[in-house]
Amino acid sequence: MRTHDSVSVLIFNTTSHCFVLVKQFRPAVYMCEWEKAKTQPPKSAEKTEEGAAEAATESQEGQSASEGESSSQWLPASAGVTYELCAGLVDKPNLSLEEIARQEVLEECGYDVPASKLKKITSYRSGVGVTGSKQTMFYAEVSDDNCVSPGGGEPKEGELIEVVKVPLHEAMTFAYDERIPKTMGVIFSFIWFHNNMSPKYKISTNV
Repeated sequence: MRTHDSVSVLIFNTTSHCFVLVKQFRPAVYMCEWEKAKTQPPKSAEKTEEGAAEAATESQEGQSASEGESSSQWLPASAGVTYELCAGLVDKPNLSLEEIARQEVLEECGYDVPASKLKKITSYRSGVGVTGSKQTMFYAEVSDDNCVSPGGGEPKEGELIEVVKVPLHEAMTFAYDERIPKTMGVIFSFIWFHNNMSPKYKISTNV
């Protein structure tokens, strides 16, 4: 599969001492969870008045067979929601990586940050089993003064994004909590911040 390279941005709000992430629905994640749920046996209800229950079940089975697959078999949409860094595709050849990253921060999270204030963390290959594209990660410090809109992405591009703030003192707990669906970029960037920025600012990340 061929796709564009991409950029991602770890955003740290120096006013509220929190990281700014995005939360959005990912169809591929949802379908993986749905496929996994299909293989699990349904939970059996407690048997009370067993004879009557069995008769009712047989009647309902005949009716449901003609109606097709029940909508109750689908998982809630929240099963496909993930926490991610602000990110976007490198699909504007006339713009630098920093300028593309700046646009994504403005569109998705609502912060107006000069491209010159973006610090490159590193670049790496993402999706190596499918696309092999390269992603470049940046770090951006913002304040409440930089916030010019609520963010949320571009609806005309099919984006439906929720801006989420993770307090600094909860960051590493958040990163290692396997119950919270997140990308590897979130985990790596939080560790990078702990190793590189926390000592500089004498900030505790509660590790």
